[in-house]
Amino acid sequence: MNVAYNMDCMNAMEGMKDNEFDLAIVDVPYGIGENGSRNKTRGKLIFRSKTFVNSKNYKGFAGDDKEPPKQQYFNELFRVSKNQIIWGANHFIEKINKNSSCWIVWDKDNGNSDFADCELAWTSFKTAVRKFKFRWNGLLQENMKNKEFRIHPTQKPVALYKWLLTNYAKQGDKILDTHLGSGSSRIACYDLGFDFVGYELDKEYFKAQEKRFERHINQQGMFNKEGNYDFA
Repeated sequence: MNVAYNMDCMNAMEGMKDNEFDLAIVDVPYGIGENGSRNKTRGKLIFRSKTFVNSKNYKGFAGDDKEPPKQQYFNELFRVSKNQIIWGANHFIEKINKNSSCWIVWDKDNGNSDFADCELAWTSFKTAVRKFKFRWNGLLQENMKNKEFRIHPTQKPVALYKWLLTNYAKQGDKILDTHLGSGSSRIACYDLGFDFVGYELDKEYFKAQEKRFERHINQQGMFNKEGNYDFA
C-alpha cells in the first residue's frame, strides 16, 4: 500500500484508530518563515572564484511557515502512531514536551551558504543520538550521479528517508507522513517495500509530488522540455 491524499491531515487523523501506524516520519512547518519565497536570496553558494550561484525560489505553501502546528496536531500524531520522528522539533519542543535520548542530526554539508548546517529531528526511540551526513545545497548534492530534482522548498533527499527507515523501522511497519511536501518519504517507502500513507494540504505541491512519484516508479524523467518542473 502506497497512497497519498490531498487533504488536511487533522481531518484525516480524526478518523484514525489509536496506534494505527507503526511509525510517523513528519516534516511539519517549523515556524521560522522558510516558505521558499526567499530561498534565492538566502541560498547563495560561494566558490573559490568568488562568484555567486543563487538557488531558485519556490511557490509558498499553506501557512507560509509562520508557526508550527497547534498542540492538537501533536496530540493526534502521538495517538495514531506508535513511534515518531519529527523534523525541526528544536523549534517547537515545548509542544512535544518529552525528553528523548535519540535525536537525529542531518549534516547537510552546506559549505558557504546562510542556510543551517544541520537539521534536527526528535524521535521517540531510546537509542543514542545519530548523525546522517548528506550534502544538500542547491546545485550540490551528495550523489551527483543520481541527482534529485527539487520541487519543494523544504524537500529532503530520498536517501535520508531510506536511512531513517533502515535504522528505525522494520519490515511490515505502516508509515505515516502528515506533511508530504515533495514526496521523498513516499518514494523511500515504495523502494524499500513499506506500507505508506501521506497527506498534503497544498493542491499544487500535491500534484507535483504525484507526478514525481509516478515518474519515479515508471523510471521517467522529471523535467519538461524547457528544463523546468511542470506543475500542470
